[in-house]
Amino acid sequence: MFIKKASWQQLLASEFQKPYFLELMQLVAQEYETTTCFPPKELIFNSFEQFEFEETKVVIIGQDPYHGTGEANGLCFSVNDGVAIPPSLKNIFTEINTEYESIFFPNSGNLERWAKQGVLLLNAGLTVRKDEANSHKHLKWNLFTDAVIQLINEQSENVVFLLWGSFAQKKGKLINRNKHLVLESGHPSPLSANRGFWFGNNHFKLTNAYLNEKGKKEIEW
Repeated sequence: MFIKKASWQQLLASEFQKPYFLELMQLVAQEYETTTCFPPKELIFNSFEQFEFEETKVVIIGQDPYHGTGEANGLCFSVNDGVAIPPSLKNIFTEINTEYESIFFPNSGNLERWAKQGVLLLNAGLTVRKDEANSHKHLKWNLFTDAVIQLINEQSENVVFLLWGSFAQKKGKLINRNKHLVLESGHPSPLSANRGFWFGNNHFKLTNAYLNEKGKKEIEW
């Protein structure tokens, strides 16, 4: 199967049988055979391998993986250990530090530590060609990732959805705001953040306040 974690496998079993998904897997396989693509094939579904479905607390939606060599690890906004922290992630860490009045700045941009706590770091597109941003948009990954968002919306409750930037915010229509918390702001990219659309959103503290209120363990950002 595509995902090893039993609960996600069960949740998505019918999705994996749909014609669009079978075609998608064929096209992805062709892309990986004929061009250099990221993340490595074994990490395409990495965001689903960090925790069981029922442990989902937070969903962060990105656009597509980093397209530089050795960067992408299958988790949105996250890079492998030893890779320079990208500008958007620097701004994320800066916002966390401001909210928690901390001066500690992580020396790695690997967000597996968030994922292990039930944060689904989901890119709308799960693959990309080397050095070509958004190059797999035509593969229709969005049909699959929209289905994931809808299933979380329907079969969970009290999940926090962090929608940063207009691309992610379009996914807001898939989410029932009466049973989940949706927090929206500008994207953490320098272009957006430097124009006042990111810093001060307080999303990380607001997320933990909500989780605490619902009797869930807070995220150690």
